[in-house]
This record gives sequence, structure tokens and C-alpha cells, in this order.
Amino acid sequence: MHKIKLSDVNHSATKLTQAVLQVTDMLGLYRAELARILVLQCSDVGDLYCTGNYIQKGSRSWQYAESLIKVYEILYEKFSANEAMIYHWLRKENKALAGAPLYIMVDQQKIEEVLFFVSHNDMTGWRED
Repeated sequence: MHKIKLSDVNHSATKLTQAVLQVTDMLGLYRAELARILVLQCSDVGDLYCTGNYIQKGSRSWQYAESLIKVYEILYEKFSANEAMIYHWLRKENKALAGAPLYIMVDQQKIEEVLFFVSHNDMTGWRED
């Protein structure tokens, strides 16, 4: 797991797409989960991996990709790059969010809600959720 900063990648479709694919791999997300977060078809995500297609700048998918990278960046900092803690936090039921953050992003398509939560909350008590 390594740090990826949104400000380093959001100026280029190539860099943003590569960064979101790296974040997906580091967080252990399935391609289908990424597709749902970005509001794309699974085949579109496959094309990002295989054919060199890029997320279109200014699109809704671009906005969600930026949000996913920002969520990752914040969790990376708040959990001191501890991959196991980040992985667990994303998948554990969170009372304040009324669900597991990953599934809120995937199933409810509320990545902005998760981004707001991680931006405005101290994660020290995450195990108690």
C-alpha cells in the first residue's frame, strides 16, 4: 500500500485512471464494485484495465473516481497506512453511517456521504462502531 494524493493525479485522465485502478487493487475491491462506485458498466471497468481507455474528465465517473481516491487518501493518513485496518474499516458495520462504508459506496452509491464522514470524523474509535 502506498500513498496516492488526489492533487497529484486529478489533472490528467491517464493519471487519475491509473490511480483509481491502483486504489481499487490496494483496497481489495472487485471490478464490479468499482463499476458500481463509478456508475459504469463492468465491461467499461475491464476496458480501463485492459485497453488503455481512461475515465472522461468532467464526467460523473470522474467525480466519483476523485472521491474514491480522496477517501483512500484520508484513510491512508488516519490509519497510518495500515492496510489491514483500512480494509477492515471499509467492510465493518458503522453505526454512524448505518452500514459498512464499502457497501454504502457500492450498493447505495453514496460515496460522497462516506467521503464527508471520513473527512470530518476522528477514526480512533472505529472499532467500537
